[in-house]
Amino acid sequence: MATYLVGDIQGCYRDLRDLLDLVHFDRSKDHLYIAGDLVARGPDSLSVLRFVRDLGEHGHTVLGNHDLHLLAVAEGIMKPKAKDKTQPILDAEDCAELLLWLRHQPLLIHKAFPNGQAPGFVMTHAGIPPCWSLETATQQAQGVEAILQSDDYVWLLQHMYANEPAVWDASLKGIESYRFTINALTRMRYLTPEGGLDMHCKRPPEDVTDGSLVPWFDVKKRQPIDETCIFGHWAALGGVINDQFMGLDTGCVWGGSLTMVRWEDGQRFSLPCPIHAS
Repeated sequence: MATYLVGDIQGCYRDLRDLLDLVHFDRSKDHLYIAGDLVARGPDSLSVLRFVRDLGEHGHTVLGNHDLHLLAVAEGIMKPKAKDKTQPILDAEDCAELLLWLRHQPLLIHKAFPNGQAPGFVMTHAGIPPCWSLETATQQAQGVEAILQSDDYVWLLQHMYANEPAVWDASLKGIESYRFTINALTRMRYLTPEGGLDMHCKRPPEDVTDGSLVPWFDVKKRQPIDETCIFGHWAALGGVINDQFMGLDTGCVWGGSLTMVRWEDGQRFSLPCPIHAS
């Protein structure tokens, strides 16, 4: 049995299947963990959703910003983004079943291995804000998940589209608390020197050298999290792997590569991808 971690798929179904073939993924005993953004700008988001759902207990994903946007589009709250290719999902006869499954996926996975077989890890789509402990991140994620999985999920989707509040305060309640959580766990890249979420800059850190923004994982003053934080979302990084943070979005949909890590021994696998987004 092996545990495989992969970055943003964004509808690149054939690339995913080719990479799983490369590692000889056995769906009867191996486990696949996906760092969110199953869907959006690749050619076959519908097949990605069906495949991951059909993995059952051997498939695990966190929700990414594109996954949440699909749910909002399906409810008529938002329009598809210009480069999205998700209409086949909305037209599919099993659309309702797929979207119900999607909104029951978590924002955060904390994976522990029995008997110390391997170190544990924490997975979200964008990362964990440095002001949060793992306990706080888990509690906040579970609060949003509970709404998404309830009859009130449309209300949440209607009110999640804003960049405020940008700064965390433990006194935040209701939609302000939920919105900060969604933005932090699914959209975060940079923080301001004051600790606020910046929702605009997507450039790589080497292009932002004036001190106005700091990558969330480079903030020195942070709540300690003992386990490696796995994330995606930021293709411009080209991947980040160290003892504390593992970024797995290597821009598959943009003509980069799809990257997978076998957790037990840290071996990295990657396949180049054609440009899918246009």
